[in-house]
Amino acid sequence: MTEKIINLETVNPIEFFGVNNGKLDILKKKFPLLKILSRGTQIKLSGAPEQVDNAKEKIDLIVQYLERNGHMSENYFEQILGGDDAETVDNFIDRNPNDILVFGPNGKTVRARTANQKRMVVGADKNDILFAIGPAGTGKTYTAVALAVRALKNKIVKKIILTRPAVEAGESLGFLPGDLKEKIDPYLRPLYDALDDMIPADKLGYYMSNRTIEIAPLAYMRGRTLDNAFIILDEAQNATDLQLKMFLTRIGANAKAIITGDMTQVDLPKNQKSGLEKAVRILKNVDGISHIMLDEEDVVRHRLVKAIIRAYDREKEREQQLPS
Repeated sequence: MTEKIINLETVNPIEFFGVNNGKLDILKKKFPLLKILSRGTQIKLSGAPEQVDNAKEKIDLIVQYLERNGHMSENYFEQILGGDDAETVDNFIDRNPNDILVFGPNGKTVRARTANQKRMVVGADKNDILFAIGPAGTGKTYTAVALAVRALKNKIVKKIILTRPAVEAGESLGFLPGDLKEKIDPYLRPLYDALDDMIPADKLGYYMSNRTIEIAPLAYMRGRTLDNAFIILDEAQNATDLQLKMFLTRIGANAKAIITGDMTQVDLPKNQKSGLEKAVRILKNVDGISHIMLDEEDVVRHRLVKAIIRAYDREKEREQQLPS
């Protein structure tokens, strides 16, 4: 007699168990000698060792399929449970596990979609600090947040800290009403938007209330030591040299950090210089720090964004060639 508990946090439980537990009933019929219990996002198998191992192998394949595709019909569900031949099993094996990062609400699958986004995943897995530099729309922030959520779900870290320099993007917003949080939130909205895609609203609210997920301006990082955390510094091109050094030296034990930025969109006042280019340059060959350069080929927004980036790049080259 043996027992195994399988965690289903990376998939939508309704997709696994089925409406009114229809798929769970199929699972129980396929393995009548096992005691199968479901509780929340976990499933418990009890019975003879060979039966438990067989059921777990099939369930793992179902989970992989759901992580990739978001949905599995009852027909496919029965097919994989009953398929012992190599060809049937082979059809369901996940050959690109790094593509799927998290399974979001309403069946949304979040994955690395381009070659450089996949390099971000590999770089973050192998290193504790990663710089992801590239133009707007290349998925830098979104991929970084997905990696952080994955690490939290997999219990690699205990908390996520997302931070940005609170710098106005070329216009003066003037007086903002409300308390401090309400004044700061507009600067941090893109981080909230990414989280909304990856964590159900009620769970995200819980994480925010108990500070498992913290979103704060870069200035709030001063003096802290960030242990057991996945930390993201977004829009790092708007951080000064001293701010970037301060951020990088906050990183504590069992922590990972991703720094994202776009050197073509510096919004600092004219008398202040971005510290991102210097940080990338002087930390280029430090072991444990990875550097990923994204480009217009990684743009995943509207098709015109890629054309806009290229047009601005051509104009910048033309301006640089003009006599001063």
